[in-house]
Parts: sequence; C-alpha cells; structure tokens
Amino acid sequence: MYKVSEFSKMTGLSKETLRYYAEIKLLEPVFIDPNNKYRYYDNGSYLVALLLVHLRRFNFTIQEMLTVVNDESFENLEQILLKKRQGLVNQVEDLNKLIEEMDDFFEFGLEGAGDD
Repeated sequence: MYKVSEFSKMTGLSKETLRYYAEIKLLEPVFIDPNNKYRYYDNGSYLVALLLVHLRRFNFTIQEMLTVVNDESFENLEQILLKKRQGLVNQVEDLNKLIEEMDDFFEFGLEGAGDD
C-alpha cells in the first residue's frame, strides 16, 4: 500500500487533487488509518489513477470521469472515448474554418484598404 505522498509522486496527481477525488468519490483510498487518518492506496488505485490522468489530458469533465470510473467493467469506455474524440475532431474542424475565415478577411481587408 502507498501513502498519499508516495502515491502522488507515482501518479503525478497532487495531494490536493487526490483529496478532492476522494471527496467526490472519483478515487477513494482503499484504507484510512483510524488512528492517524493517513490515507492509503493500492495497485488497483494506481491503475485507476493512471486512467484519470489520461482522461484529464483528453479534456474529460469530472462528471465524465465519474461516469467512466463508476462503470467498473469499463464496458462503455471505448464508446465514451470515441465520442470525446469526435468532439475534438469537430472542434479542430471548427477552428480550421475560423482560421480560413480570418485569412479571407485579412486578404479582403488588406486589398480593399490599399485602394484609396
């Protein structure tokens, strides 16, 4: 079992993030010592933490992460990831369209400004 400080270093999640994740029941410690209230995590917690790190990188909301973690079989994980991926693809397409519009605007605006 790993103490919070050790687990934090292993996962890259700050102690504050781990505390918050425990509060919202996203990643709870497997054991809390009743004497000193130290929280402990295990190898299963480590795997969940690594998943959460990736989900954060993929811009998942806390609610989306809860949905993934609460589905203990991870049966729907692929569909959720594909949906999130498609959302990112759509954002990229929208941003590329916006860049094209800006380029067109600059081209039109700069040509039109020199006609005085």
